[in-house]
Amino acid sequence: MSFAKIPKPDELIRVKYDMPGKSWMNTPVDFRPGTWSHAGAAKNLTALDLPNPRAWQPSDEDWKLPENWQAIILAGMKERLEKYRSFRLFMDICVRCGACADKCHFYIGTGDPKNMPVLRAELIRSVYRRYFTTPGRIFGKLAGARDLTLDVLKEWFYYFYQCTECRRCAVFCPYGIDQAEITMIGRELLNLVGCNINWVVEPAANCFRTGNHLGIQPGGMKDMLEFLTDDIEERTGVRVEVPLNKKGAEILFITPSADYFADPGTYTCMGYLMLFHELGLDYTMSTYASEGGNFGLFNSHEMIKRLNAKMYAEARRLGVKWIIGGECGHMWRVVNQYMDTMNGPADFLEVPVSPVTGTRFENARSTKMVHICEFTADVIRNGKIRLDPSRNDHLRITFHDSCNPARAMGLFDEPRYIINNTCNYFFEMREDAIREKTFCCGAGAGLGNDENMEMRMRGGMPRAMAVKEVHEKYGVNRLACICAVDRATLPPLMEYWVPDVSVMGVHELLGNALVMKGENERPTDLRGYPIKETGTP
Repeated sequence: MSFAKIPKPDELIRVKYDMPGKSWMNTPVDFRPGTWSHAGAAKNLTALDLPNPRAWQPSDEDWKLPENWQAIILAGMKERLEKYRSFRLFMDICVRCGACADKCHFYIGTGDPKNMPVLRAELIRSVYRRYFTTPGRIFGKLAGARDLTLDVLKEWFYYFYQCTECRRCAVFCPYGIDQAEITMIGRELLNLVGCNINWVVEPAANCFRTGNHLGIQPGGMKDMLEFLTDDIEERTGVRVEVPLNKKGAEILFITPSADYFADPGTYTCMGYLMLFHELGLDYTMSTYASEGGNFGLFNSHEMIKRLNAKMYAEARRLGVKWIIGGECGHMWRVVNQYMDTMNGPADFLEVPVSPVTGTRFENARSTKMVHICEFTADVIRNGKIRLDPSRNDHLRITFHDSCNPARAMGLFDEPRYIINNTCNYFFEMREDAIREKTFCCGAGAGLGNDENMEMRMRGGMPRAMAVKEVHEKYGVNRLACICAVDRATLPPLMEYWVPDVSVMGVHELLGNALVMKGENERPTDLRGYPIKETGTP
């Protein structure tokens, strides 16, 4: 769906926050174009061994569900209530204080009460009460309980695929209720009867088929990396080699496939390759573990585990000592929050020690995996590379804390340290829009598809408004981030709300500023834009 088919920004921003005239239990879902995602294609469900593959769409009257679909879902809910203590806890402890109500970007952008985290959770909590609590069985609606009907199932689909699992609401919840965990369970239950979206299941299916979400074949990956090294040589005069599938290398480097596939991620990837060359790092990339992202996070715990295991299986096969991960979002949430329980600890690898500085990354003792920003910040702090920040003087930067690295691993300072050492004009957004309170791009968790464009622009509005403030106040023209999904979804968001601001990765800034041994004079940045000698744009 193009921008031509959705309201103009001055119309979209006029959000009504009126109280609805009817009870939320009596308000059926309206699958309006531009606000939902296409169903998972049958071939992708089959590839992933998921149930009920068929041709259908959420806007259809008949969803072609199994005859016993209610029994399947209730059995699945019972199993998960027994397996995940957090799920039962989150079903029982909410006191409806409302602290989360206005913290969701989708509620801010739509005014739809069911996008308040407290009410989104109530969609599934009401069914839990009906079938798994005594008051709910006896008193029904008086106890906030309701039957699992087809309308309820459609409501789950609409709103659980309208949550980006960003976890901002959890920051403000006094009980620590994590809506992302509730959404994940809701999506798992929907999966049991074959209700999922293609933007989630196709990348996961591709990952098992070719090694990465985008379905790039090994030869294609090699060609794309060679294109990037050609561009680096054209810009700098330095030829960089990219080792692939090199057994016995010290380090395995894994990054999202979007980084070597499409702009602006490719400039970030060029920054990685230039840094590794300059340091003389003994590393390799892999055509098997050719994806850092983990779309299992948006599907099921089982899928998370299967996709995460690929990376470590390849590390074992290649015989590396430890892993560096690129600028990614959900890869890092999986590694920091789930990997140890699901596939770890990775005892066959060594505790990461930088061969450049000697720094021992004790924080990665269990996972054996270091974030590229941690690695690079340490290299800069120890004075191991030469940087010329003036090469970025044509850029006025602000930084978007990507949800998963920020809230799932607390990675706030390392990217800012790199930015402050690679450019002269860095401006923070307002305090309630950065660090752990950062706003989502509006299209994470598999929602970055074109058919969902209006909802993306609505959900991304709070982030865009914070960028607009620093654009108007300081002349900011570039939004930096450390997530491949952000680099794919923020450009259209900026084009719609703040068209003078473009998007980049932090290691693109580094690549611009990095002074390489033997380089030619560099009149342009990695994108080919002229570098001004001094001053501001």
